[in-house]
Amino acid sequence: MTIIQGAVLGLVQGLGEFLPISSSGHLVLARLLMGIGSEDPAFKMLDILLHVGTLIPILIIFWKDWLDLIRHPIRNRTLLLLFLASLPTLAVYLIFDLDVFDNGWFLGVAFLITALELVCIDFVSARRKNASEKVGIPNALLMGLFQGLALLPGVSRSGSTITGGVASGLDRKTAAKFSFMMSAPAIAASLLVEGYHAYKEDLFSHLSPVPTLVGVIIAGVVGFFAIRFMLRIISHVPMSWFALYVAVIGLVYLTLQLTGNPLLPVFHAPQLTGMMESFRIG
Repeated sequence: MTIIQGAVLGLVQGLGEFLPISSSGHLVLARLLMGIGSEDPAFKMLDILLHVGTLIPILIIFWKDWLDLIRHPIRNRTLLLLFLASLPTLAVYLIFDLDVFDNGWFLGVAFLITALELVCIDFVSARRKNASEKVGIPNALLMGLFQGLALLPGVSRSGSTITGGVASGLDRKTAAKFSFMMSAPAIAASLLVEGYHAYKEDLFSHLSPVPTLVGVIIAGVVGFFAIRFMLRIISHVPMSWFALYVAVIGLVYLTLQLTGNPLLPVFHAPQLTGMMESFRIG
């Protein structure tokens, strides 16, 4: 991987993590377009390191919230809510073998799922008059379940969790803020779990250190501005514009895939059955 490729992947991660367009899906797409294979397990670790880059602006922008959470872990219910929101996501991760989606064969459909979610945000919020500005336990659990769906590359994590928040009664800005904060424990957990496996299997030696560092830094800087941008527009700009974007990408991707484009993986529906039958636990 070159420095330019690392920079491009960092840019994609920084934008895609907080704009509701799926960073994981765009990372897979960017690698396909740049001819970087995803077969090497080290690239899964690279994706997580890029996500760590976007963790930094979350800590910076919401520093007052994190500080109050640390000072008053009992009085401040945010810690409890983040913990509860993580449980459905963890359950999805443990139950389903999602590795079968890593090469991007399901990417077109996943982008269309994201588009549908974003349209739902506009539909629900336009018809609700008394949206809540306070996150409760039901909100956190539903947003956590939607975050589990976003483990599929191409399904936007922020788009899914905001959808869950709005569907459970939150206003869009409150849902967006909690969505962004939810990503912190998810990224930290992924880093610990996958980092341990990467250390045991010596995957870090497969990564180019300078391009990786460049990607992480760019992901953090771009992510900082992407968060501020989303928080500013979330209450005023229709999510349907983002939905149109991912829908076009999804349809183009599916069309090229189903017509046998050699650059894209073959759509293999039987893998869905295999995933359902291959529980990680049970």
